[in-house]
Amino acid sequence: MQGIITGYSSGIGEAICKKLESKGIEVIKLKSRLNRVDKVEEEIKEITKKHNISFLINSAGIGIFEPLETISTKKIKEIIDINLLAPIILTKLLLPSLKKNKGTLINISSIEAIKASKYSSVYSASKAAIRHFSHSLFEEVRKSEVKVCSINPDLTNTPFFKNNNLKFQPKQQEAYYIDPQEIAQIVWMILTTKSVISDITIRPKKVGVEKR
Repeated sequence: MQGIITGYSSGIGEAICKKLESKGIEVIKLKSRLNRVDKVEEEIKEITKKHNISFLINSAGIGIFEPLETISTKKIKEIIDINLLAPIILTKLLLPSLKKNKGTLINISSIEAIKASKYSSVYSASKAAIRHFSHSLFEEVRKSEVKVCSINPDLTNTPFFKNNNLKFQPKQQEAYYIDPQEIAQIVWMILTTKSVISDITIRPKKVGVEKR
């Protein structure tokens, strides 16, 4: 089995990558930056010539939690490009392979896709859109036996908060965050289950954040 995971270098994507590689699955790592959609398209076309892709896991993502009027238009575009546009284009380019192999598409969305939070308008919009994209696409490709799933994690203990210069992070007691290894285990379950798990939300037992 061969497939692509975006965001494989850290956080949830890294945990998923390590989990699948430990199972003997070949993960093909993109070299292109996802905000350069033209480069991504070129690379995917080359990959599909050489590899038989049976899964795509869109895990890369960026976020900002600030009042909308303070967010630059450049940053808004970057969030939409990475969180929404790139996964849609990757899916479009890889869909023939996924159909041929009766493969699996997994989009890592967010709890913010299904709730409203202050200062999260742009990030939430991108994540709600990719979740809805997953649901709609599943109906489109269902006859081809392609599995499509959206995973909506709550606060997860990853470098996401540091990498995006966020002013908060989950409290560091285990009850307040999700371990990315748990999400990796869920991905493995989705890949190996015959039926389709189309949407799954995972949350910590307790809720609480602290300032960084």
